[in-house]
Order: sequence, then C-alpha cells, then structure tokens
Amino acid sequence: MADYHFVYKDVEGTSTEWEDLQRKYGNLPPKPPVFKPDPFAPAQDEDSKPKDKSWIDNKTEEELEDLEDDLDDDRFLEEYRRKRLSEMKQMVKIAKFGSVIPISGSDFVREVSQAPSDVWVVVILYKDGYPECGVLMQCLEELAKMYPATKFVRIISTDCIPKYPDCNLPTLLVYNNGAVKANYVGLHTFGRRCTPEGVALILCQSDPVLDDGQSEGEASREAVIEGVRKRFIERVVTQHENDDDDDGSTSD
Repeated sequence: MADYHFVYKDVEGTSTEWEDLQRKYGNLPPKPPVFKPDPFAPAQDEDSKPKDKSWIDNKTEEELEDLEDDLDDDRFLEEYRRKRLSEMKQMVKIAKFGSVIPISGSDFVREVSQAPSDVWVVVILYKDGYPECGVLMQCLEELAKMYPATKFVRIISTDCIPKYPDCNLPTLLVYNNGAVKANYVGLHTFGRRCTPEGVALILCQSDPVLDDGQSEGEASREAVIEGVRKRFIERVVTQHENDDDDDGSTSD
C-alpha cells in the first residue's frame, strides 16, 4: 500500500503560529536564520573606472587622439588631453635648435637677420685649422644643447664678411630682431681659459641671450647666470679634486 504521507515545506524560513508558540515557551529550538546569498557585485569594467592623472600619464599623443571619440563626455580627460598636447607642442618648440647649425653666406639673411623677434641668434665666424676657433666652437656646442631655444649658427668668416681678417678669429655676433646686439672679437674676450660657463656669462651680461625655453626675459637671464655660476663652482671643485688625486698618485 502506497504511503501517502508527506512533509509539507513552506517557504524557507517561515513557521506556523504553533511553532512560534512552542519556541516562545522553549519547547523548540530557535528558528535558524534565513539564508541570504552574498550580494551580487559584477566585476568592474576597466573602461568604467574613473579616469585620473595616473591613468593617462603615460599615454602618447596618438593614444590620446584615439580616445577622443570614445570619451568626449569625460571633461577631465578632455581638459587633461588639451594640456598634454599643449605641453608636447611647447617641448617641440623648445627643442627646435640644440646644435650649432652650419650656414653659408646666402643663408645669412634668412637664418639670422630674419629670425623671429623672440629668438636670439649667436653667430660664430670661424675658419677650419685655427685651434682658437675649435675651442670656442666646442663651448658653443655644449651651450646649444643646454639652451635649445637660442639659435646657434656657424659660418666661415669670409663667406659672411669678405676679406675679414683672420687675426680676429674667432668672432661672435649676437643678433635679435634683425639687429646686432653685441660682438666679441678673439678668444681672449672670454678669459684666460675659455669654458662654456665663461662664454655663457659673457653672452648674458646685459641681455637674456641664452634661453632654455623655461622662462623669459630678465628671469631667463638671471636663471642662466645662477645656473652658470653653480656649474662653474662645480667644475673648479672637480678640477681641484682631480689635481689632488694626481699629486697623491705621483708621490706614491
């Protein structure tokens, strides 16, 4: 004979009034807590995360361009993108020189006289085979790397000024806004020992000739002079230490 008895189960966690009374009098154990699953939290999409400075600091210009269409509504990103592009363009502008550029007589007007008014141009008149010209040229090459917003050019003296006396070599001409602002004839002009620091101090005596692109006007000149003085002291100290080392090894 079939067993028609079965246990009726209500919704989990519910109980009858009779069971509630029995629990009230201690005849039944307390009702177990209702099972509740952990709340569902979907994994965060990388694209949905807030965009901050660290998220895009290493983005290239091309990557920022690619993100523009997808993130037009993100005001922070758009503002940051404009700022980064502006900084990149400024760096390109600053780094437009950085070396002593060779020019010919036919280039002089275009490269020197017609240079933009905010660009200082340092011209060295030289000839190959003159040691003094080589010494000054080496100093200018170093300064050109340090101050890439200043334009340095070199031209053979007689290509620039016909019959220019070789005894005046090397000669530096400083131009700004199409006019000669200063000229320095002969290597002795830059002191007994011609160094990049000495040349920098001479060039910036009265005008902000050397420009690293970080500041302008008088502030630029003062920054250059302060930096040159610091490097000059460091060079003297290093030279002094090297001399002491050489003396010590000789005595041994």
